[in-house]
Amino acid sequence: MRYLTLLLLLVASLTIRAQVGEQRYNFSLGVNGGINMNKVSFVPNVNQKNLMGINAGLTARYISEKYFGMVCGAQLELNFSQRGWDETYENHPDVHYTRTMNYLEVPLLAHLAFGKDRGLQVYLNLGPQIAFLLSDSPKTSGDMEGMLAENPYIETRQHDMAIDNKFDYGITGGLGVELRTKAGNFLVEGRYYFGLADIFASSKKDYFDRSANGSFIVKATYLFDISK
Repeated sequence: MRYLTLLLLLVASLTIRAQVGEQRYNFSLGVNGGINMNKVSFVPNVNQKNLMGINAGLTARYISEKYFGMVCGAQLELNFSQRGWDETYENHPDVHYTRTMNYLEVPLLAHLAFGKDRGLQVYLNLGPQIAFLLSDSPKTSGDMEGMLAENPYIETRQHDMAIDNKFDYGITGGLGVELRTKAGNFLVEGRYYFGLADIFASSKKDYFDRSANGSFIVKATYLFDISK
């Protein structure tokens, strides 16, 4: 949690220092949508490939200043986000176990951009993120029982484990480009989420030492200005 607190202080400091630059009062609202490419970082390791999921929601952004050519502000999102993992098994390419976890996530981001007020900007978003598990659904495909009969050493205890921690938190950040026009602002961004919380219990008596979410996200956003 100390990492989350430090990032919150960073976001706050970047927005509070608006007194030293060219003042802006640009508040924008809009929608965003894209895809997650997800894995869970397990220790001990679980072989996986990326599980694709939806990431979509609402975006609010406030630009407070332009400081030596750098646009400074804060961005808040409320998203529906699908995470989870897709297990793969050597010599059994047709057998899969997937666990899809649906979250309501809230990123709070420092927004730093360079470029024209009307035209193209390049930006960085960085900050903490929290999320709440709404539901999860496991799915098995292929002959899982036959594979395990041939290979009883394959670890599958995670298949029957309930999610212990429904509250998730971590750090997220990404780079993007924004086209600012009279019709609104169009953004495309690549982002990564690094989870700091474990989805399963991780005490000394538990099997997994770590079981944290990780996602690559590609999303597009449309924002319209409420005030300038």
